[in-house]
Amino acid sequence: MIPLLDLRAQYAALKPELDAAVLDVLASGAYILGEPVERFEKAFAAYCGVEHAIAVNSGTSALHLAFLAANIGPGDEVITTPFTFVATVSAIIYAGATPVFVDVEPDSFAIDPAKVEAAITPRTKAIVPVHLYGQMADMDALQSIAVNHGLVIIEDACQAHGAAYHGHRAGSMGLSAAFSFYPGKNLGACGEGGIVVTNSEEQMRTMRSLRDWGQAERYNHVLKGFNYRMDAIQGAVLDVKLRYLEDWTEARRAVAAQYRQLLSEVESLRLPAELPGRRHVYHVFAVRTRDREGLRRHLASEGVHTGLHYPIPVHLQKAHADLGYGEGDFPVTETLAREVLSLPIFPEMTSRQIQTVADAIKQDAYVL
Repeated sequence: MIPLLDLRAQYAALKPELDAAVLDVLASGAYILGEPVERFEKAFAAYCGVEHAIAVNSGTSALHLAFLAANIGPGDEVITTPFTFVATVSAIIYAGATPVFVDVEPDSFAIDPAKVEAAITPRTKAIVPVHLYGQMADMDALQSIAVNHGLVIIEDACQAHGAAYHGHRAGSMGLSAAFSFYPGKNLGACGEGGIVVTNSEEQMRTMRSLRDWGQAERYNHVLKGFNYRMDAIQGAVLDVKLRYLEDWTEARRAVAAQYRQLLSEVESLRLPAELPGRRHVYHVFAVRTRDREGLRRHLASEGVHTGLHYPIPVHLQKAHADLGYGEGDFPVTETLAREVLSLPIFPEMTSRQIQTVADAIKQDAYVL
């Protein structure tokens, strides 16, 4: 079986370093925040090219804090896309605001700037581009809209560690940005984890307080906060793994390049676009095909594991029916939700495994 990703291979390669880092934390007796988390925060902020990073317990918590620190709350509207993991929308709702959806571009899978202005109302407070699958949205166009309408941009970079837009790293182009360290992410913890990055000292101070019960100092609670703290083991693990992220990213890009070479002549398959000026980090290698279920069954029979990211757009999820959207409202999103199929991609993937996946796809029955 060729897995969609192989976390055991990553652990095997780093076992001595990771084991030592975890044992150091266990021996320290300090298991929440502390020196390992602070060290990782500084390293990740430098990696993103920003001033501050606030480590938390999940990407969802990171988004939630970013909205609260931007003073987004009841009565406000936040523009984002329905083609994302549901956490993007849930975090907006946690803040008390209303999500407003805009369709995505067919090539980048990110929010379509040409459709954003039509969704802006006097209640609009922010735009949340989702850098889906590892490629950044059209940030120049979105920043121009935000400036013209007095809005803030909060990046959902939960799938875009190390991605770039004309030389700017994901996380460095908005008021703040949220990343997830869910184990399967390009930089994954050994459990849940997330982080918010920002260049604003005011935003940083607010978010640091909110993640730790709103404390200004111990037992002095100045805000209604949350228990969103990162545990020290995750901080220590992520600090080790961050040193390898660039190598892993280049390995993912090499896998993507080999897929492109091997699959470019399969007319029934549409390969993911890497747009000019953008560094795609391939959290997901999502191809498009009209016979997704047939191809998926065939690949499974050949021992190739695939994934679906995401088969039901958020505006068609039962849990969010109260937002008032329906089928047909976002045609590009709905087409992508029917057609995208995630092929295996991970840094340790071998050329032979990539060739096996490509050969299985190119079998006659699946080449129209």
